[in-house]
Amino acid sequence: MRVLWRMIASIFKWTWRVLNFVREFILNLFLILLIVVSVGIWLQVSSANAPAEVQKGALTFDLSGVVVDKPSVSNKLSKIGRQLLGASSDRLKENSLFDVVDAIRQAKDDDKITGIVLDLQNFTGADQPSLQYIGKALREFRDSGKPIYATGDSYSQAQYYLASFANKIYLSPQGTVDLHGFATNSLYYKTLLDKLKVSSHVFRVGTYKSAVEPFLRDDMSLAARDSDSRWIGELWQNYVNTLAANRQITADQVFLSAQGVLDGLNKVGGDSAQYAKDSKLVDELASPSVVDQQLVKIFGWDKEAKDYNGTSIYDYPLKNTPTTDDNDGNIAVIGANGTIMEGEETPGSVGGDTTAKGIREARLDPKIKAILFRVNSPGGSVTASETIRGELAAAKAAGKPVVVSMGGMAASGGYWVSTPANYIIASPNTLTGSIGIFGVINTVENSLDAIGVHTDGVATSPLADVASTKALPPEVQQLMQLTIENGYKNFLGLVAKSRNKTPEQIDQIAQGHVWTGSDAKANGLVDALGDFDDAVAKAAELAKIQQPQLNWYQDEPSMIDVLFSQVVASAQAALPAALRAYLPAPMLDVMAAMKRQPGLLDNFNDPQNRYAFCLTCSDVK
Repeated sequence: MRVLWRMIASIFKWTWRVLNFVREFILNLFLILLIVVSVGIWLQVSSANAPAEVQKGALTFDLSGVVVDKPSVSNKLSKIGRQLLGASSDRLKENSLFDVVDAIRQAKDDDKITGIVLDLQNFTGADQPSLQYIGKALREFRDSGKPIYATGDSYSQAQYYLASFANKIYLSPQGTVDLHGFATNSLYYKTLLDKLKVSSHVFRVGTYKSAVEPFLRDDMSLAARDSDSRWIGELWQNYVNTLAANRQITADQVFLSAQGVLDGLNKVGGDSAQYAKDSKLVDELASPSVVDQQLVKIFGWDKEAKDYNGTSIYDYPLKNTPTTDDNDGNIAVIGANGTIMEGEETPGSVGGDTTAKGIREARLDPKIKAILFRVNSPGGSVTASETIRGELAAAKAAGKPVVVSMGGMAASGGYWVSTPANYIIASPNTLTGSIGIFGVINTVENSLDAIGVHTDGVATSPLADVASTKALPPEVQQLMQLTIENGYKNFLGLVAKSRNKTPEQIDQIAQGHVWTGSDAKANGLVDALGDFDDAVAKAAELAKIQQPQLNWYQDEPSMIDVLFSQVVASAQAALPAALRAYLPAPMLDVMAAMKRQPGLLDNFNDPQNRYAFCLTCSDVK
């Protein structure tokens, strides 16, 4: 018996030792891996911070993804994240508008940069004012005497807009210039809500406040259709006129009509590349290998890269990065980019508290003499908008001039936050106005009733008896409508005071009406048409600054946040690709629209359920 117990004890002892060895071995492996990763991160950060060597040749404008006012992750940190984890998806990248423009302007005066090659195949797009601002920098570069070449297998409308600034445009013999016009499309859920027995309680002010129509209708109202047709027609005409001027052809040659395109294609047997050549949209039809040979003749041969001499815009070191904080700056640049929400800022949204904090810091900083507020937002929470507006008003009252520079959108809540400005500058293609307020409360008492679930209880008053599982009391509905009407009245008052008009005059151009920048100027909603450069000049003028220096106020995420966002982006890029093969194409279109469209799907968080939001402003394609 003793021998048996000794054998069992011996087996247990050796097993325990083996387990300890395996545990220590695994922990040591993790420690070694952690050290290797840490060293790798340090080396990547060091290499990212080290200035790159620029060789004599072209600046390759090889943007991937979209251009926005304020990327979720700064270009430097994003670059480090991609180096560590690999590129997640070219279409998921965000590029800073101001970094792009600054790179072009620096290259204009850089002796090592002898030209620009627009390689736009991975460029997804930007809003019209952003494209116009980049185009302005490209025009400055071209006017300096340095050439610009555009090359591509095909061009989307956004890609071709930038390509039109080139001295010479190449197109693949099998390619196309896809000019088709602009459109807006929204989902409407009335029938769905009826089938689900969801009760939507909608409160609004404004004939043209179309943001609530998806809850009330299955199609666009006539008023919304007329309004949207007007401003989207203006955007398209501005787009076509720019292309015509750049290519030195008529607007009809750029795009006459859908039938005109069909007639032109019929003449060349459906050859879209030849049609683009005949219409003078491009200069030469050439395969990529032929284009490469011509670029090598122009810029020289890089033996190491086995390509023409060129530096990617991502590798081109900026001497003075625009979006880097400069504590010696005398003009604070603060951005509101995205939907305006209560609380702290999250990627793609404007946090009311975060933005107000930045404005307050600029107001209390004695070195800051003026505030340039860059707005690119379709609006959002009324409460958060008022929080931001209050801080801007305090800065103005403290004697610091406030200049608003409007980007692609400054509508509804985006216009609300702009009202304290001393001066408002918009692009002709900015979508602004949309002065109106709405509220939506959905209840599911009928849905629950259909499956045998009911809610009951007691309350000290009907105003306390509010739950998504019960019918909304009539008193609460009246209270909400009164609150919405009061919010609209306050909105009119703020605009009237800032624009030196009466509330009645503002009401005539409000009612949720969306205006382009040009129309907003004619209606007195903005002071001048221009871009970010004009806003900087105006801020310097009002503050009497001889040498303006910009101090960019923005929160930088930590390295952990960057790595986490890269992992998430990689997962988003990879997983849907596997699933898309099993989904019909129409379903993919619906899913994409549901991602873009606010309302049922966005986490609107206003404490009073009041929103100043433009539904169609952010969905122009």
